[in-house]
Amino acid sequence: MKRVKCEIPTGRRFKLSHFLLGLGGLYLIFIAFKFPYFLEIAAVLSGEDSYDGWNGKVVGDVNDGDLSKPLVNSVYKDMFHRKLEDELTQDAPMRPTEEPLEEGRDGVQPIKPLKHLYGRITGEVMRRMNKTSELSVLERMADEAWTLGLKAWEEVDEFDGKEIGQSSLFDGKPESCPSWLSVNGEDLASGDRLMFLPCGLKAGSSITVVGTPRYAHQEYVPQLAKTRGGNGLVMVSQFMVELQGLQSVDGEAPPKILHLNPRLKGDWSRKPVIEHNTCYRMHWGTAQRCDGLPSKDDEDMLVDGYRRCEKWIRNDVVDSKESKTTSWFGRFIGRAQKPEVTWPFPFAEGRLFILTLRAGVDGYHIIVGGRHVTSFAYRTGFSLEDATGLAIKGDVDIHSVYATSLPTSHPSFSPQRVLEMSPKWKASPLPKRSIRLFIGILSATNHFAERMAVRQTWMQSSAIKSLDVVVRFFVALNPRKEVNAVLKKEAAYFGDIVILPFMDRYELVVLKTIAICEFGVQNVTAAYIMKCDDDTFVRVDSVLKQIDRISPKRSLYMGNLNLLHRPLRNGKWAVTYEEWPEEVYPPYANGPGYIISSDIAKFIVSQHADQKLRLFKMEDVSMGMWVEQFNQSTTVQYSHSWKFCQYGCMVDYYTAHYQSPRQMICLWDKLSRGQARCCNFR
Repeated sequence: MKRVKCEIPTGRRFKLSHFLLGLGGLYLIFIAFKFPYFLEIAAVLSGEDSYDGWNGKVVGDVNDGDLSKPLVNSVYKDMFHRKLEDELTQDAPMRPTEEPLEEGRDGVQPIKPLKHLYGRITGEVMRRMNKTSELSVLERMADEAWTLGLKAWEEVDEFDGKEIGQSSLFDGKPESCPSWLSVNGEDLASGDRLMFLPCGLKAGSSITVVGTPRYAHQEYVPQLAKTRGGNGLVMVSQFMVELQGLQSVDGEAPPKILHLNPRLKGDWSRKPVIEHNTCYRMHWGTAQRCDGLPSKDDEDMLVDGYRRCEKWIRNDVVDSKESKTTSWFGRFIGRAQKPEVTWPFPFAEGRLFILTLRAGVDGYHIIVGGRHVTSFAYRTGFSLEDATGLAIKGDVDIHSVYATSLPTSHPSFSPQRVLEMSPKWKASPLPKRSIRLFIGILSATNHFAERMAVRQTWMQSSAIKSLDVVVRFFVALNPRKEVNAVLKKEAAYFGDIVILPFMDRYELVVLKTIAICEFGVQNVTAAYIMKCDDDTFVRVDSVLKQIDRISPKRSLYMGNLNLLHRPLRNGKWAVTYEEWPEEVYPPYANGPGYIISSDIAKFIVSQHADQKLRLFKMEDVSMGMWVEQFNQSTTVQYSHSWKFCQYGCMVDYYTAHYQSPRQMICLWDKLSRGQARCCNFR
C-alpha cells in the first residue's frame, strides 16, 4: 500500500518568483527617489544650462548651441562605470546626524566648531590674527611654515655663495663609497633601524639580514570587529624590509624603492604571505603577493629566469599524489620519477633566519636559508642608485646586516651635475599679449633633476617656444639653507621658477595651487590655466586641442574627474569631520594634471583676497570645491578624460604621471618621432 505524500498547501508555498517580484519593486522605489539625483550629476558634468550646480536652478537657455553632446554621453557613461581608486572608501562611514564627539580627559565632549573655516592663509594675515585664538591644524601649520620660510629666505640673502662649494653635496665631485658595509643589531636599533647606503646599489649588490621573528601578539582591528560580531582581535607577526630613497618634501615619506613584507600569521587571507610593493610620492603601486602557490613560468613572468613566487606548504592545498598502484606500475615499466621537495613557509616565530636580497639585471631576488623564495621586477621610475637607505621594522629582532658588492661611486645628487647651465634651456620673458594657456608646475625644492628633465623635454614644445603657452615652476623653501641657495641660483639663471617664501610641506600644496591661479591672471593674461606636477609629462599640443573642443564662452574644468568619492575616516590618510564634515567630496580632477578657465581662476583669487576661500589639505579636492562654488553662479563645463593619467601612462595619453627624468627623455624622444607611447623600463 502506497503512503500518501504530504503536500504543502499551495497558498503557503514560498515561490522564488514572489521574492524576485518584491525585490524588483524595492529597486523601482529606490530608482524613483535616486534617479533625479543621478540626472542632476550628469547635467553638472555635461555643463547643461538647465541646472546650476547641485541645486537644480534654471540659469540659462537649454537650447544653447555650445553644448557638446558627444562629450556629455562619454562622461555620463564614465560616471556609472568608474571604479573607486581606493576600495576602502566604499566602506567609509556616513557623517553622523548628531554633533560629532571627541574623547578628552573629562570624558566625551562635543567637538567645538572651527572659527576659521574660511580665510586667506598668508604671512600678513597670520600676523594680524590673534595668536591666542583657536586655529585649525592646517592654519597652525601654515602659520609655522610662513614664519620659518621668511626666516629661511632672509638666511638665503645672507648666505655666502662660497659656502655652497664647501658642501660635499653640492661640489659636484664623485663621492667615494665603501664596497661593503656591516652593522650589528644594537647599532641598527640605535639608528632607528635604518642603515645608510651612501652610493645606493648596483646590479650584483646583495644585502644579507640575520634576524629572528618575534612571537605573534594580539591586535584589535575595528574593521574585523564589524564582520566577526564584535571580535576584532587577531594574532599578528610581521616585519618589513625596505629600500628607501631620499626624502623630497618635509612631511612626505621617502620613496620606497622596494617594500618587502613577510606576514607570518597572514592578513585578510589568514594564510602566511609575502608582499612586495613600491611607493612613490606617498602613492603605493600594485602589490605582488606570494601566498605559497607557484607563479607561472611564462617568459614575461620570470625575473632573470626566476619565478616571482615559489611554492611552499599550505594546509588548504593537497597535492595530487599518485596512488600506490599507479606508483608501483610506473616503477615496473621503468618510468623515471621526479622527486619533489616541498618547503614550509620560510619564516617562523622565534626561529633564526638568514635573508639575502640580491639586485639582479631585471629585478630583486629574495633568498631565505639558501633557497630562492620570491623575485620582484624593477618598476618604472625606481633606480638602484636611488636606494640609499635600508629600513627594517616590525616584529623582528635583527642580529646583523651585511651589504656587499656596493658601488664605490655615485653619479652624485649634486645640482651642479644635474643642472645644465645652457642658454638654450632658459625661459623667454613673459609676453605682454594674451596667451592661450599658462601651466604651473608644482615642484619640491631639491627636485633639480626633475625640473631639468622638464626643461629639456616637453617645455621645448612649439606652442611654448612661440609663447602661446607659458610654463613656470612653483617651489617653496627647504630646511637646508644650502638647498635654498642653489634654488635661488637656479631660478635666477633659468628664469622659470616662482619661489614661494614658506617652508615646504605636503599638507600646504594647496597654497601653491592658489599661487598658480594668481600668476595666471595677474602676471600673465591666460585664457586657461593648467596645474601639474614635476613628474608629469604633458603633451602640450594634445591638451590645446582638447581645450579647443570646448566653446570659449563656457567656463571649463577639465581633467580625470572623480565622482562621489568619500573621505577616509580611518587609517593613515584619515580625514576628520572637522577637516571635512560632508559625506562625499565634490567632483574633482586628479592633481597630476587639470585645467580651469581664467574666470574660475579669477574667482579663486578674488575669494582668496577677501579671506572667503575655504582651504583643504588635499589641493585637488580644494579645486573641485572652489569650482563647485563657482558653478552655483556660473555654469561650468566639466570635461572628463582618462588620458589625463593619474597612475603612470597609457597609449595616446594627454599627461603621463610618475615619470622619472629618464622616462621624460624617453617620452620626448618617442613624441619627437610622432609616437605617443609610454616608456616602461623594467
